[in-house]
Amino acid sequence: MVSNLCHSCPPLTRIINTSRPFHRTTINSKQLSSAINHPHPISFFLKRSHSTSGTNLFSVIISRYPCNRAFPLLAFQRSEKPLPTRKLHEEEEEQERDMTIKPAVRVSDGKLIVKNRTVLTGLPDNVVATSGPVEGVFLGAAFEEGNSRHVTSLGTLQSGVRFMACFRFKLWWMAQKMGDSGSEIPLETQFLLVESKEGSHLASDGGDEEDQIVYTVFLPLIEGPFRACLQGNTRDELELCLESGDVDTKASSFTHSLFVHAGTDPFATITEAIRSVKVHLKTFRQRHEKKLPGIVDYFGWCTWDAFYQEVTQEGVEAGLESLTSGGAPPKFVIIDDGWQSVGGDQEKDGEKEPALQRLTGIKENSKFQSKEDPTVGIKNIVNIAKEKHGLKYVYVWHAITGYWGGVRPGVKELEEYGSLLKYPNLSNGVLQNEPAWKTDILQLQGLGLVNPKSVYKFYNELHSYLASAGVDGVKVDVQCVLETLGAGLGGRVELTRQYHQALDASVSRNFQDNGIIACMSHNTDALYCSKQTAVVRASDDFYPRDPMSHTIHIAAVAYNSVFLGEFMQPDWDMFHSLHTAAEYHASARAISGGPVYVSDAPGKHNFELLKKMVLPDGSVLRARLPGRPTRDCLFSDPARDGVSLLKIWNMNKYTGVVGVYNCQGAAWSTLERKNAFHQTKSDAITGYIRGRDVHLIQEAATNPDWNGDCAMYCNRTGELVALPYNAAMPISLKVLEHEIFTVSPIRVLAPGVSFAPLGLVDMYNAGGAIEDLRYEENLGNGSVGVERLIGAVTMEVKGCGKFGVYSSEKPRRCCVGTNEVDFDYDSASGLVTLSLDRMPEDGQRVQLVEVEL
Repeated sequence: MVSNLCHSCPPLTRIINTSRPFHRTTINSKQLSSAINHPHPISFFLKRSHSTSGTNLFSVIISRYPCNRAFPLLAFQRSEKPLPTRKLHEEEEEQERDMTIKPAVRVSDGKLIVKNRTVLTGLPDNVVATSGPVEGVFLGAAFEEGNSRHVTSLGTLQSGVRFMACFRFKLWWMAQKMGDSGSEIPLETQFLLVESKEGSHLASDGGDEEDQIVYTVFLPLIEGPFRACLQGNTRDELELCLESGDVDTKASSFTHSLFVHAGTDPFATITEAIRSVKVHLKTFRQRHEKKLPGIVDYFGWCTWDAFYQEVTQEGVEAGLESLTSGGAPPKFVIIDDGWQSVGGDQEKDGEKEPALQRLTGIKENSKFQSKEDPTVGIKNIVNIAKEKHGLKYVYVWHAITGYWGGVRPGVKELEEYGSLLKYPNLSNGVLQNEPAWKTDILQLQGLGLVNPKSVYKFYNELHSYLASAGVDGVKVDVQCVLETLGAGLGGRVELTRQYHQALDASVSRNFQDNGIIACMSHNTDALYCSKQTAVVRASDDFYPRDPMSHTIHIAAVAYNSVFLGEFMQPDWDMFHSLHTAAEYHASARAISGGPVYVSDAPGKHNFELLKKMVLPDGSVLRARLPGRPTRDCLFSDPARDGVSLLKIWNMNKYTGVVGVYNCQGAAWSTLERKNAFHQTKSDAITGYIRGRDVHLIQEAATNPDWNGDCAMYCNRTGELVALPYNAAMPISLKVLEHEIFTVSPIRVLAPGVSFAPLGLVDMYNAGGAIEDLRYEENLGNGSVGVERLIGAVTMEVKGCGKFGVYSSEKPRRCCVGTNEVDFDYDSASGLVTLSLDRMPEDGQRVQLVEVEL
């Protein structure tokens, strides 16, 4: 809409006084039609009345101020009974207030108001609001002079709200922090979700919006060469921090540095917010728009925790042989750090620190060269992996700068890349959160940075060499280091953009399956320019020798996936199958929706555990979405509060899955600036699980009239419960304990007869095995003396093993393919189980299972 009157519409022109910001008048139906169809619509709010002649008249308040979207027209019938003049005026004023359609998110009188609820108060005058989509607003700020770093208050966070923040506790990685005051919001917060506490998360989705919880998403953005983040201060204010990473890259005015969006469904609100930012920035794509590489549907092995940098060609082959012989054949391998040609700088007199290793050549080192023919290079182990051990994909590791210390300057064969030694300059927030950086070897010895103008040539020559050897993809590590190296190069955002555009182009050209995993990459500089990469490591590493790390890891991957999962499929990292916390990690990977792979040393495996995730052909039952905390866990703190369990939900095609974890006892400490143990209040914590914990469980129901009842199958105990809609089932877990529930919508086939598919019940993600589901109902009454056939259920099932369904009545018979098979029925729970003895026949992806009732 426009603020200036358009003189192409005389009937409307004559009745509007454009000298006043708001103007009340009366128009007839013809004039109203003209206003509605006006080429430059005007903001207006109306009330219908009648003239003495019976003609419809409309009392109108017309605004000369612009509005960026069309308002619906609301008409009200006047009371037939005359009202006193004063009461009539009061009624009109009240109706005018009601009919003023306000943006869902707006700044008014120094307040940030979200769906008529105040979230921030005391916004300073230098904060600039720019209207965005219907449910959002952009915020920026004006400063008196240009600088490379600015911090401004955004006002005080109101009491009565809770937040969940994803912040960088290290340069490379994010973690979660919960709280209810501005002072608790950490430095380097890149994603902030705020909950207005009115209402309950159990309220009906169709209830009055005023009684529902409102979720507000704060997304600090990239604006020009500046990157924004959020932080709190001791006055409970939310602050916006803007940095270019280059003292010569300055600005003083910002308009689109923070996007604020709101809604009543937290997950949909986040997705819509990211979509709005995508439309605004035009620099990245969302997860669902990207091609997922084939590795996500298969079991894999990574060499890192098995060998670290001592990996050899012989070690790789030993690991593949060991896993395959035990019945858990990997179909992809990641040859991690240790295969490249690297070396340190020449030592200087008096130096005590070991030299930082830098890349000295594009090709592999001698460990990966065949003794018989060194020219074959890394292709030798690639051929062994694929031809001898049946692997589909081979990935290798490299840093985004080539190696940890970059590309060594002065090496003759690498001179064309123009590498120069640069020293990291970390942001204030990262240094405060990770003070150990002050003595990091990279900080002390610098990094050999390839000239941004030559970085595509560097990537393309590296990747084309690997592709020619049969390598299918790369794990690209150390990505956040780029933000520290932007001085003299236009700043952190510009350097990151140049490197990622070159990386995307090279991957697209050389790895047709979009073979790339992003690692150590949790800064928004990279996320908001990611167009190609579809898989991202979700948290800090799995540390097999650090007992503190395991609960921290599960909590971090789940909460980080709330944000990261909008851009890419989160990868919850490798783990050891033979470990005290192996089941804890394995079950989480199985429901994560991302790749499943281990880093076992050869001969050190738990095959019983692996077979809960891996089918005999090396494929996995992958859930369809990123695993995320359930709605009622978003603002609890399952790592610190001593009373909460973490519940993680995901979806299959016809079922859902919920994992429950006790993650208490350790977390990143705000005071110590590192991970630390803390006391827990009890040995076991009791929580509750319900069918609707699977946020999108309605999508798995085949009946549009589904009543919300679910069958809940417990993987550990084998117990099955038919749970009515919104009913809760208690569960108690000690630290490092977990449980997985398959959640399946119950379909009523006839009065007293109901059914729900479960899947391969010995697998963690049992329901992932069901790829198609068809119901046939009301099949007839049968002949005399023959029990009536109520219906039949046909399922297409991937894999083999123990298959289960819920049925309130004992089935008449069960068939696999055309063969009738034996089955067991537990009348107390309704659990039906049968055996699928073998994988589908050659050339067949699934096998048919039919249950007659």
